[in-house]
Amino acid sequence: MHAQVLCFPPRRQPSRWEAPIDGAPAVSLRDAGSGDLPFLRRLYASSRAAELATIPWPDTARQTFCDSQFDLQHQHYVTHFVTADFLIVLQGHVPVGRLYLHEADKVLTIVDILLDDAVRGQGLGSALLRRLQQEVRERALDALTLQVLMTNHAAHRLYERHGFVVESDDAAMRLGMRWRPDAPSS
Repeated sequence: MHAQVLCFPPRRQPSRWEAPIDGAPAVSLRDAGSGDLPFLRRLYASSRAAELATIPWPDTARQTFCDSQFDLQHQHYVTHFVTADFLIVLQGHVPVGRLYLHEADKVLTIVDILLDDAVRGQGLGSALLRRLQQEVRERALDALTLQVLMTNHAAHRLYERHGFVVESDDAAMRLGMRWRPDAPSS
């Protein structure tokens, strides 16, 4: 049992993200809710599995660590991005990822994007990026931004293929990337 009760901020307006994703008709987005937390917890743990496999901990210690890190990350996101769109990526009706978006000062930021290993490399990430770029164009926003770990080379290449450019790096090993509507994209 987890010490704190996790939840998402209440929606302030109807979601504009629920339409199917162009180029990936079986893929859609919907608002995340408390019923999604077990899936999100498993998704997070799977994203850390390779890293934690090198640490000689028993499985229960790995699970406890991942649960605590997920709880801290979730609390950070819902506290610092209260007005964000917390979305579940669906393939058919099956959750396969999360996409957290925040808009401020005419910039749409991908706070977090995480897809299940089973769907990576199938064009889903590209379809989501094209959908977000379309949103930025249609709403006349200035940019789409994100941060990616310097060690996440596959994601970095994906973002570059979609016209993102590195604008900054920090001591925490992240690259700040930005895409502007007048930039070429694939």
